[in-house]
Amino acid sequence: MAVFWCTEAMPLAATALLPVVLFPMMGIVESKKVCMQYLKDTNMLFVGGLVLAVAVEHWNLHKRIALRVLLILGVKPALLMLGFMGVTAFLSMWISNTATTAMMVPIVQAVLEQMNEAEAEQDRTETGEEEEEGRRQGPWSRGTFNLRRGQENNTREGPSEAEKQAARKRARKGLTLCICYAASIGGTATLTGTGPNLVLKGQMNQLFPQNGDILNFASWFIFSFPNMLLMLVLAWLWLQISFMGINFQKTWGCGTQQTASEQAALQMLREEHRKLGPMSFGESSVLVLFAVLVLLWFTRDPGYVPGWGSTFFNTDKEYVTDATVAIFMALLLFVIPATWPHCRNPWSSRTIPERDQEPVTKPPGPLMEWDVIQKKLPWSIVLLLGGGFALANGSEVSGLSKWLGTQMAPLRNVPSWAIATITSVFIAVFTECTSNVATATLFLPVFASLSYSIKVNPLYVMLPCTLSCSFAFMLPVATPPNAIVFSYGHIRVADMAKTGIMMNVIGIACTTVAINTWGRSMFNLDTFPPWANFTL
Repeated sequence: MAVFWCTEAMPLAATALLPVVLFPMMGIVESKKVCMQYLKDTNMLFVGGLVLAVAVEHWNLHKRIALRVLLILGVKPALLMLGFMGVTAFLSMWISNTATTAMMVPIVQAVLEQMNEAEAEQDRTETGEEEEEGRRQGPWSRGTFNLRRGQENNTREGPSEAEKQAARKRARKGLTLCICYAASIGGTATLTGTGPNLVLKGQMNQLFPQNGDILNFASWFIFSFPNMLLMLVLAWLWLQISFMGINFQKTWGCGTQQTASEQAALQMLREEHRKLGPMSFGESSVLVLFAVLVLLWFTRDPGYVPGWGSTFFNTDKEYVTDATVAIFMALLLFVIPATWPHCRNPWSSRTIPERDQEPVTKPPGPLMEWDVIQKKLPWSIVLLLGGGFALANGSEVSGLSKWLGTQMAPLRNVPSWAIATITSVFIAVFTECTSNVATATLFLPVFASLSYSIKVNPLYVMLPCTLSCSFAFMLPVATPPNAIVFSYGHIRVADMAKTGIMMNVIGIACTTVAINTWGRSMFNLDTFPPWANFTL
């Protein structure tokens, strides 16, 4: 399965189905037990979260949020990049990275076109004014005027036309690259933001069933959101230095007024926002449902205070999980009408003549139709997650996990922080050529065995490696957001590779700092927990 996932000899989802056939034939796991791995609690959490994300995308709510934030931040070069990265990262926390990138890149393209057209128009205007001044001087002084104009052009401070073109090209590269990088970074902040996060959640429940739900939406967000913000700020600074320089007066606009290109970009954003019109009842309903979903996720079992999950279901068993909440809110999308419901008098047909009755109108449909969900939901990822859980179950039942742990026992003499850093670097390099979900599925059971053999908290190794699965910054084929940005033709593979190397360094450094500071105290990483001991 590892070879097939790396080489894509078969589709990823098809490869994930191999345990259904091979495990029973090899006498490893019964067929009914293998099939149960493909729709576990984590899969339903993934489905429920994606249904809400599809609703946000279907009602164009993500575009309204993006344009509103960009209008607030402004269009100075530095603030424009910060706005694009912030919006992209925020949206990719909740909807798929691919959909976020596909929506944001056309907005970047439109802004760049407006700015370039405005700059070109301004250059033509300045040239026309100089020629008009020459004509007013008369034919006898035109030669003197042209000579003086050439001397001014040679002596005045300011970029030439070639330098302006080079600066525009660098800015275009930076603004397009920031979208795919921010999409990958933003997906790490929430449990449902990207596939590897859910793989870790499922593998923890699969390999360590007594972990007490240590990883839930709230605990993941408290750990990963500050790390995401730190990565985003450092990535923004790195892209600023790489493509726009460190001229604060130019990039931040300190003490300067808006140029013609900035005014044109701002006008374009206002026009796009105006086209959306006022917020409809359907958009408002989806926004409220989404906010309620996030609120219920946070308050179900935050850890530091009792949540509503333990208050209303005060039992030893965990009846309600994040998947329960996600599916419940997803079902409401098929119940709540898309337009404001209007009540009608049921006796109107008996009192009003037929010719005076209003035409019978069709009742409003729900917020979402199942056909839309069926087309947009990535069912292949659901099967891929299930294949990973089946593989982990087979490794545990067959004794492969225990054997791997025994083979890795000599690593006990290596510092745990060094093991976590080395494995993160390995995963960050490996995920450049392989699907991030497949990478997490392959290596997390191995790292679980490694943590057991060296008696280290499994999260100390598995958590940074899971985040590193999303650090695919160097190649266009590494992740769909990179491919989307690369398809517009503004950047080369060399540009992405050179910038992506430093992005990988930033990601691994931030994750190492996070896991050794607030992550250590949050998850008690200094101790080997009882729930991680297989012999118990």
